Amino acid sequence: MQIGFVGLGRMGGNMVERLRRGGHEVTGYDRNPAVSEVASLAELVAKLVPPRTAWVMVPAGDPTEQTIRELSTLLGKGDLIVDGGNSMFRDSMRRADELAARGLLFLDAGTSGGVWGLKEGYCLMVGGTEEAFRRVEPAFKTLAPEDGYARVGPCGAGHFTKMVHNGIEYAMLQAYAEGFEILKASPFRPDLHQLARLWNRGSVVRSWLLELAESAFAKDPDLSSLLGYVDDSGEGRWTLFEAVNEGVPAPAIAASLFARFASRQEDSFAMRVIAALRNEFGGHAVKTS
Repeated sequence: MQIGFVGLGRMGGNMVERLRRGGHEVTGYDRNPAVSEVASLAELVAKLVPPRTAWVMVPAGDPTEQTIRELSTLLGKGDLIVDGGNSMFRDSMRRADELAARGLLFLDAGTSGGVWGLKEGYCLMVGGTEEAFRRVEPAFKTLAPEDGYARVGPCGAGHFTKMVHNGIEYAMLQAYAEGFEILKASPFRPDLHQLARLWNRGSVVRSWLLELAESAFAKDPDLSSLLGYVDDSGEGRWTLFEAVNEGVPAPAIAASLFARFASRQEDSFAMRVIAALRNEFGGHAVKTS
């Protein structure tokens, strides 16, 4: 299928490459002229044949708001916008209504896969109408591994499920981090790389995150090149807001978020573990000592 892609950064650039390898016709736009294939959003839209599909992969908040707003003035009735970023689901619900009033279709596609997505594929959690989903399904099928995409509900559901996914991720990272810190502080001083490798062979805590821990410890056994400073991109906070709104207890996710806040006050080995893992799976920036 033909797609106009907005945002050619760490995630977007790899997604475009995977789409092209799958035989799709993709034209990419980025604010950075060094990587952009067209000079403007208007030129991007002009290259597409109606009914057009524009996929937005830019930071959540104002960048996404401004991009979708401009696209809505350039696209015509029956065209479709996909937001594949980490937008707040309530914003996605509002945008869907605003675009529908202009005759435009909208999908919110929660996207997980990080810098490994080009090779392994992206998990896609899609919110929107069945009509819109089916139109873009050929692209979803190319981007995702087998059974790695699904329509999870109406507009907003895609970003809601991705938000909760990231909240779970926070708690998983924290559990690994605390365990490895206990091991490091013990009188046995085990080889953490050896243990991560061992646990990935049949144990109940084996996972892709633990494989990444194995990789991180192989490169730097004490993670001494990192500072224990861990940022948060917002989804963990949003998950807790919704837990409070719905009266759902989420102590593990809450504790993991507060631990990140603590990491910005003092250095700790647990936070170095999380910083290393985020860098491994998502290419997120780290602070070095």
